[in-house]
Amino acid sequence: MDPTVEARSFWPDAIYAHLKRLGVAQIGYVPDAGHTRLINLCKADNEIADVVLTTEEEGVGLVSGAHLGGQRAALLMQSSGVGNCINMFSLLTNCGFPCLILVTMRGEYAEFNPWQIQMGSITEETFKLSGFLTYRVDEPEKVDDIVGAACDIAFAGNRPVAVLLGQRLIGRKVWNK
Repeated sequence: MDPTVEARSFWPDAIYAHLKRLGVAQIGYVPDAGHTRLINLCKADNEIADVVLTTEEEGVGLVSGAHLGGQRAALLMQSSGVGNCINMFSLLTNCGFPCLILVTMRGEYAEFNPWQIQMGSITEETFKLSGFLTYRVDEPEKVDDIVGAACDIAFAGNRPVAVLLGQRLIGRKVWNK
């Protein structure tokens, strides 16, 4: 296998390793093709409760409740789901709850769906205006370092942190007619 293709295929494993390292016990997500491998790794792990959300903003309540209950949780979502959470993000910043959100970006490189472009173009600014630290990853070889740093500051510093996983990292999405 081409090393570039292999690295691009296994970046979710590096994220999963950090979630395990930090004892994340709950993962909230709205099903997303870009997160499929990571979701499957978490679902197969009996120490991680995988919680399918109806909408992304429910995940803010999930991570807040997990923190209050003595557990760690993280959220997985597409950039299109970030807009659904804006009002709920104030809960995290006002209460000082840790939050790690891993966001597969849409509306960028090789996007086939024009409806994804608007939210994709303002995702990073939305997080920053909502009080999040943001990190971005576009190359598979940088996933381990950047996600590790984001995990550490989120949980050691009780901060909301978003990691944007660019479309160049997750690969082209193809419309199947």
